[in-house]
Amino acid sequence: MDEESIRLIRLALPSKGRLEGETLSFLDECNLKVKKPNPRQYSARIPAMPDIEVVFQRPRDIPRSLAAGDIDLGITGYDSLHDALAPNSDFEKVIIVHDALGFGECALAVAVPNEWHDVDDLDGLRKVAARHGSLRVATRHENATRRFFEENQLHNIQIISADGALEAAPAIGYADFIADITSTGTTLRENNLKPLIDGVILQSEAILVGNRNALATRPEVRDQTLFLLEFVEAHLNARNQYMLAVNMRGRSAEDIAEQLLGQTNLMGLQGPTIAPLITNTESQRWWALSLVVSSDQLYDAVQQLRKIGGSGVVVTPATYIFEEQPERAKQLLQAIEKGAAAI
Repeated sequence: MDEESIRLIRLALPSKGRLEGETLSFLDECNLKVKKPNPRQYSARIPAMPDIEVVFQRPRDIPRSLAAGDIDLGITGYDSLHDALAPNSDFEKVIIVHDALGFGECALAVAVPNEWHDVDDLDGLRKVAARHGSLRVATRHENATRRFFEENQLHNIQIISADGALEAAPAIGYADFIADITSTGTTLRENNLKPLIDGVILQSEAILVGNRNALATRPEVRDQTLFLLEFVEAHLNARNQYMLAVNMRGRSAEDIAEQLLGQTNLMGLQGPTIAPLITNTESQRWWALSLVVSSDQLYDAVQQLRKIGGSGVVVTPATYIFEEQPERAKQLLQAIEKGAAAI
């Protein structure tokens, strides 16, 4: 292993499926674009983070690589982390750095054939299993599914490990029903399956996870993780937020503020900024205002600014909104400190 590969921090990203595209798009929106010279390669770089080496893995393999210390950071689905590590002590080897990246939302859910007219919930499934002696469920998430049935006292369910199109399992005959990831339910409906009303095993979305030992013992991993976390949080804060810049006439900043206070949707994140505007005339004083509003307030805010004399409203989408140290950064540092004490 050369010195560069030792120095670089390894970040694993999903290598397939919807989660791969959504992860790359999300990082691009954060201005952390992933550069992959060859689409067939399983490594890449993030120019904005030159100390990071990006590797691509199946979402379900990322948690195990994190626990083993083969990678330092990873983005995967919570369902993959929960299924891979929750049954054993390996879960303690990782830290969830960010638990809600805002994409990859889905649910691991139990679905049965539509023709099971008397089965809409777990109680109905329990009765069918009792009549038949046992039932087979096809799933990729064996551990999470097994725990779910055990917790709900459905003991006569045989877990069938399967990949590929699980929705076909009941029709083909190698399983009676399935437990699979679903986001809209469309694929289930197209394959004549229905989710049970109380059959959600877990809710999932994309998460950022780190190796606990690497974060506790390697300052460069901690620093790069905090850098990544800051930009992710700032981008999520800025989603659906717009910066408004407008000029207004007024006798003083207090006069402008008084007019603004009489309007809703115009106080921004912590109130608008008001500054004198340099002009060629002294007969009227002009002031420059800037404020941030959410997308659902945007049109009303523009109309209200016009109503009180606002001119030339410029609207710019917000890319980042950096607050004081993010709460998740504080929690991460606390978790690292706790982990370092145990090492």
